[in-house]
Amino acid sequence: MEYRRLGKSGLQLSALSLGSWLTFGAHADDSIADELMTVAYENGINFFDNAESYAQGKSEVVMGNILKKKQWQRDSYIVSSKAFFGMGGVLPTQKGLSRKHLVEACHAALKRLQVDYLDLYFCHRPDKQTPIEETVWTMHNLIVQGKILYWGTSEWSAQEITEAHMVAQRYQLIGPVMEQPQYNMLVRQRVEVE
Repeated sequence: MEYRRLGKSGLQLSALSLGSWLTFGAHADDSIADELMTVAYENGINFFDNAESYAQGKSEVVMGNILKKKQWQRDSYIVSSKAFFGMGGVLPTQKGLSRKHLVEACHAALKRLQVDYLDLYFCHRPDKQTPIEETVWTMHNLIVQGKILYWGTSEWSAQEITEAHMVAQRYQLIGPVMEQPQYNMLVRQRVEVE
């Protein structure tokens, strides 16, 4: 397996990861999820991707149960979660990138995944309703508290990422180190233009 550095960090991620968006907790039986994670791990994949909204949290529960069952050394794999969409709640405090939602979503992900910390924590979409300063400060504080190790963005524009870095620099905070865009043969515009 080929490994690559995560942005400007020293963290080494496998070039391939195993995500659980449309499978775990919804369309794949738990035994299939177990088999997929085992084959991936045994072939050098060390990055397992998840999010609070995948199967309304059930995906993280399935992955957490597998991680607990396998008892792989915690320093041998990387697990991520993402926050923004919530788990289907309709109230304004149940989604977005406010301090309240990010902290509560992080705690819930830790519980579902049965881990002490998240290696990677993504802001799943930009939040026009929350000041970027609040989001950056919250992610910085979660790192300082040891609940997450690295934070980043998903589906943010280049301008929004730049603003996050400017806030981090202005207040001497830990800024984002990764972006997870939709990028494939059919969807190329944002990554290649920005």
